[in-house]
Amino acid sequence: MVKISLAKIFTQYPDRRYIMFGGKGGLGKTTFSAATAYYLAQQGHKVLVFSVDPQASLSDIFQRDIFGKGAVEIMPNLYAQEIDADKRIKDYQEEIKQKILDMYGLEKVPDEIEDYIQAAAAEPAMEESAIFDAVVDIVVKGDYDYYIYDLVPLGHALYYLSMASIYDAWIDKVTKLREEMKQYDQAAAVMRKKEESEEDLILKELQYIRHRIQTSSGILTDKKKTAFFFVLIPEKMAILDTEKASELFAKFQVPLSGYVVNRVLPQELENQDIPEFLRNRVNMQKDQIQQIKEKFGSEVLAWVPEFERDITGLPMIKRMADAMFSG
Repeated sequence: MVKISLAKIFTQYPDRRYIMFGGKGGLGKTTFSAATAYYLAQQGHKVLVFSVDPQASLSDIFQRDIFGKGAVEIMPNLYAQEIDADKRIKDYQEEIKQKILDMYGLEKVPDEIEDYIQAAAAEPAMEESAIFDAVVDIVVKGDYDYYIYDLVPLGHALYYLSMASIYDAWIDKVTKLREEMKQYDQAAAVMRKKEESEEDLILKELQYIRHRIQTSSGILTDKKKTAFFFVLIPEKMAILDTEKASELFAKFQVPLSGYVVNRVLPQELENQDIPEFLRNRVNMQKDQIQQIKEKFGSEVLAWVPEFERDITGLPMIKRMADAMFSG
């Protein structure tokens, strides 16, 4: 098996500073994200790897408690961050309440509005929105040379990408209605003066939200600045799922940089005296590896071996980075 180095993507395309590994859960996205951050930091770049998947755990991989603590320095040039969605939601609530007080000149948020805000915070989509907003905050600051996203499962990632078009359509409609209101009875202009001012503030807030979402989604679809890699393993369902996902991402114009295959069993096992179970696994992988080569060809940038233990701690992360970027 000829191993194609993943490193060439970073040398040939130095402007691709937003790095993402996507794929189904449990395939190694978080591990690859951490190892890539380690590799780039060793090259002298200031790197932030951050998790937008509540089920992922950079804390476990780096063996540091970083959850909800902002960007934590792991080693020189390497910072890691896990987003606390619950805290973000609470911050949302307080921000919304304050804007209501400021916008309408109230001293206290009405009870019915308070109840609505509390109920909205329990909506499943609120966590996704909170995480998305945190991602926008991180990337718009521009404090790092490289940003490595540990993406949520593919369906949620597509949801993030679709948010920009949804907000566009909604805010365009609100703007159109706002313009139409100006054509109404001029005699009521004085009476409506305060109302218009309030509506303008609301419109301004919506446009601010749209700008933030466009900024983040624009990064995700920028072929010059973004490198997106699919992670898969040599199993039939993983290959099929990756094919379907890559087609969906193409519809959102996400720039695909290539595929990385994880958990490849050593070929030399085939000629050794090994248990039947392991031999069957080796033979199965052999067939699926051939399928991967036929389906994805030269777009496969690295074949990463199965390790004898979990990738946790910097020594094991270094081993993973060497496997990914050597050659």
